[in-house]
Amino acid sequence: MEGFFGLALENLGSPLILAFVLGVVAAFARSELTFPEAAAKALSIYLLFAIGFKGGVSVAEHGIDFHLGSTLVAGVILSAGLPFIAFGLLRAMTRLDRTNAAVVAAHYGSISIVTFVAGSSILETQGIAAEGFMVAVAAAMEAPAILSALWLLSSGGKSRMDGALWREILLNGSIVLLVGAFAIGMITGPEGLAEIEAFMVTPFKGALCLFLLDMGLIAGRGLRESRRLMTPGLLFFGVLMPLIGAIFGAGAGVLLGLSTGGVMLLMVLSASASYIAVPAAMRVAVPEADPAVYLTLSLGVTFPFNLILGLPIYLAIARAFTGG
Repeated sequence: MEGFFGLALENLGSPLILAFVLGVVAAFARSELTFPEAAAKALSIYLLFAIGFKGGVSVAEHGIDFHLGSTLVAGVILSAGLPFIAFGLLRAMTRLDRTNAAVVAAHYGSISIVTFVAGSSILETQGIAAEGFMVAVAAAMEAPAILSALWLLSSGGKSRMDGALWREILLNGSIVLLVGAFAIGMITGPEGLAEIEAFMVTPFKGALCLFLLDMGLIAGRGLRESRRLMTPGLLFFGVLMPLIGAIFGAGAGVLLGLSTGGVMLLMVLSASASYIAVPAAMRVAVPEADPAVYLTLSLGVTFPFNLILGLPIYLAIARAFTGG
């Protein structure tokens, strides 16, 4: 327990968390601080490429084996299954209609790559290694949740499966960049990383700080402007669902024999909520769903919870389960 509180305090005092908090405080104070859209997009491209590339290099060193394949399958099952749990909870705990409940549920089966990166940073700070192929698992967990949500809508008489939606799912920019960079990293291996290490490794955490500052501004403004929509039931769901997802992720990670770091990252992926890939797909598939609900819940409630409190909790649980 003392280790958990120590890690939690250390996490709260990290530059990454403080940059996010600065953004939230500035948004609630109605500061004129803004982040240029072009700069935010450039940072997201840089972060996704760096994450995918380094993951590909790790797999090149590790090699493709049954362990990788079984973890990918587990990730897909988690992504496809968690929306059904989320949907049931939303229908029981809130007054959301079927459409909005299904769309929100999709966010909680898919993943937040920034939360994944923050979790990786904690592991690095603690000197805990994780399987490099977890980046591939993150990419695999982006889309299945969307299909599950569409099934929930179809079972209610609302089918949305068309060519435009499939294109949005399969060619979403974040998925293409992550998978493409992963492939480049696998092909070039450690030698390729050595060539661009000064750009791809050293500046990474600084870029992440700036990105989290922007995320804090967005989350704070979303909460401030949509606070009337955030009922107690929705707020409770935004904290409860990540914990439920994390427990399923922990169980899967332990059964797969992942390391402490691998179990923690699978918990992070299962606990996080998408605010990039899923909203983009849902705008095409279910335009009548309310973005003020699903974006505020995933980015304004679950993302801060995971970033500030969730990550230390998940690492403590992973250590308890694996003895690491």
